Amino acid sequence: MKQKVITVRSALFGLLYINGGLDKFFHYMPMPEEMPEKTLQMMKTSKQIGRLITLVGLGEVLGGVLFLFPKTRALGAIVIFPITPGIMASHIHTDPTGLPVALVLFAINIWVLIENRAKFLPMIHSSYIYLSK
Repeated sequence: MKQKVITVRSALFGLLYINGGLDKFFHYMPMPEEMPEKTLQMMKTSKQIGRLITLVGLGEVLGGVLFLFPKTRALGAIVIFPITPGIMASHIHTDPTGLPVALVLFAINIWVLIENRAKFLPMIHSSYIYLSK
């Protein structure tokens, strides 16, 4: 039963990020008619930056695909991790109505990172040895 819950949770998480990333390239999801002024201003600023949206979209698609498969889920969680706090920050500052979903995504991401911490320990340990020289 636990494995089924993990599989469904991971599939939904991965597909949500894949969908969000693909929308940054193809713009197929309709925009709400009424959006807060702060959200419109943030979107305009993001477009002015240029390749940032492309980089975030690529990270979302790559991380989402990696998250779908159990063998690559830990790597997908690392790829998506920098994006998730950005999503939370944008909802906190522009439109708090989406914050509960962002918090759930953040919690799932942290959960996967904690469950796979044994895979990351050699990397952390080698970094510690390198920095202590």
